[in-house]
Amino acid sequence: RLMSQALRKLTGAISKSKTVLIFTNQLRQKIGVMFGNPETTPGGLALKFYSSVRLDIRRIEVLKDGDSVIGSRHRVRVVKNKVAPPLRVAELDIMNEEGISKTGGLLDVAVDMALMEKKGSFFNYDGKPLAQGREGAKMALRDDKKLAEEIERRIREAVAAGKKVPKELGEEKEE
Repeated sequence: RLMSQALRKLTGAISKSKTVLIFTNQLRQKIGVMFGNPETTPGGLALKFYSSVRLDIRRIEVLKDGDSVIGSRHRVRVVKNKVAPPLRVAELDIMNEEGISKTGGLLDVAVDMALMEKKGSFFNYDGKPLAQGREGAKMALRDDKKLAEEIERRIREAVAAGKKVPKELGEEKEE
């Protein structure tokens, strides 16, 4: 009840001041659930009701360089969205030193839009080998700023020309 009362009072003020309020929450397991999703968020239903956008962020992979952990790969799923189409999925790398990896996102979109080719663990750009492995390709794009800018420019041109970015990045394409 406390959360519901607080959110009722905050909603108007947040809307008028054009602010973003971000809540983070944890998942708990419901005991004895035979059907449906056994996961729930503590704190009642008020937060689910009043939120405009809800994201489900899960770690899907730990990124390592040898034995040391350098980051993690996450899948972000839009659970609820009142302001845009819901149920979208994206994957992103969160690196310990830099935060969300821009080069990782650039690499994913370039591969999904067929601007870059991935065969096995090798990445090719314009028919020439770029690097082996995802981390190697990210390192190559980080080192060669002109190449990264060219790929970003080509992605922006393709989107401006009306080419659709795949709905869910990382999904296998049906041919």
